[in-house]
Amino acid sequence: MPRKTAEAPRAAERILTTAGELFYREGARAIGVDEIVAKAGATKPSLYRAFGSKDQLIARYLQDQAEQFWAYFDAAVEPHAGDPKAQLLAFFDVLTERTTRKGYRGCGLSNAVVEYPEPSHPGRQVAVDHKADLRKRLRDLTRAMDARKPKKLADGLLLLIEGAYITSQLFGSDGPAGAAKSAAEALIEAHTRQAPDPNPSAA
Repeated sequence: MPRKTAEAPRAAERILTTAGELFYREGARAIGVDEIVAKAGATKPSLYRAFGSKDQLIARYLQDQAEQFWAYFDAAVEPHAGDPKAQLLAFFDVLTERTTRKGYRGCGLSNAVVEYPEPSHPGRQVAVDHKADLRKRLRDLTRAMDARKPKKLADGLLLLIEGAYITSQLFGSDGPAGAAKSAAEALIEAHTRQAPDPNPSAA
């Protein structure tokens, strides 16, 4: 009995790891349960016991993707506490490094939104919630740097991030994703530089 209890988590972990690799590389819709359990060395009943359904397995995979994103986002910004501009540019450094890697397949959460347009799909819900959290985090940072229009700046930065995810898959390591940081710098500068004094002689 104890051996069966110990085996269940290991099977679930193998299933999740295998499914995650397949979903990210091939797309979640293209991968069936039979392929997952065969490659994980598990069984269908063990998958359904652990996750309930393939859709719930997709949602769990995407939750892991979100956690991984925040781990590298936080690691990038933490050394620059108190300097929101430096924090954002440090994140864009990491983004550039990731999106220009050979074989990069974009953001799993962004990919899932395209694959699953149905609002009720549990995987899409995870992805939408994550992107809303990212949008809020970007707005917090742009407010902290006293941008004139922090919401617009945050949305512009979000467009750059999502554009890097997509163009990296179109053009590879030599594509537009490599210009994301310089574009972010220009956008931040445009939203934070002081406007010229319309009446300098009045001073």
